[in-house]
Amino acid sequence: MKTTIEEFQAFVAVVDTGSLTAAAQQLGQTTSGISRALSRLEHKLATTLLRRTTRKLELTEEGHVFLERARQILDAVEDAEEQMASRRERPAGRLRVDAASPFVLHVIVPLIGQFRDLYPDITLELSSNDQVTDLIEQRTDLAIRIGGLRDSTLHARSLGSSALRLYASPEYLMRRGNPESVEDLSNHALLGFTQPESLNHWPLASDNASSSAETPYGTIAPVIRASSGETLRQLAITGNGIVCLADFMTQADVAAGRLVQVLRHATRDARQPIHAVYYRNTPLGARILAFLDFLTERMEGATVEPSR
Repeated sequence: MKTTIEEFQAFVAVVDTGSLTAAAQQLGQTTSGISRALSRLEHKLATTLLRRTTRKLELTEEGHVFLERARQILDAVEDAEEQMASRRERPAGRLRVDAASPFVLHVIVPLIGQFRDLYPDITLELSSNDQVTDLIEQRTDLAIRIGGLRDSTLHARSLGSSALRLYASPEYLMRRGNPESVEDLSNHALLGFTQPESLNHWPLASDNASSSAETPYGTIAPVIRASSGETLRQLAITGNGIVCLADFMTQADVAAGRLVQVLRHATRDARQPIHAVYYRNTPLGARILAFLDFLTERMEGATVEPSR
């Protein structure tokens, strides 16, 4: 049987106060409760720690040895509790965050300086993965997921959503012409994802009267596919075709003239939800809450429509 902190506390309190009654008063327990705790401790250790007489309690040789170790253990527990309390006031420790590479590059990286200024004791580890990762297997504290959530074992906080739009570079449009209708896309080079296939369903409303109003998304056949949205962004910037990407990735490119929105009139309002996720059986530490709150407050500035 393993000893407990409560038994250690009872033993040290009896030694320090000199009696069971005084120890009980110090710890807010009954005298009989303290006596039982001492008896359990001695039974578990298979030794006598205190000699009890009608007049006093006296430490045995084994009791003297054990007292020193018990004090060290109780001091260590108190230290740990104080450190945890300190962390709640000033978050500290390692924080592992996983997100798709475009979100890391275009949203998280520009904010890192501000976060470090606010929380210098948090050590950040950022991983970029364009596929869904196992948080436990990868030892990840927090992941940012873009799109619908399917894993019911996760807690999620909504960070907002980002609109999807079609873009191409000015150089490409000069060379191939600007599509005037959804049907014109069949004459253009379209850039899409290797997986999931749902990312190749673009939010388009056809001008063709025979098209079903029940089908708001156009399924495209990419001439170039990539697993990463960042790769597709670079392909579009360098004039390889038309791409459909979220606003948070393209704001700077549009402002700098590297990308131009196409088929604005035919693009329906479609938004990718963005969530921060973590496992339900993982209590949220102060460092995780600090990052979550920080990111939530600043999402609007990253061309993300904030959650309501």
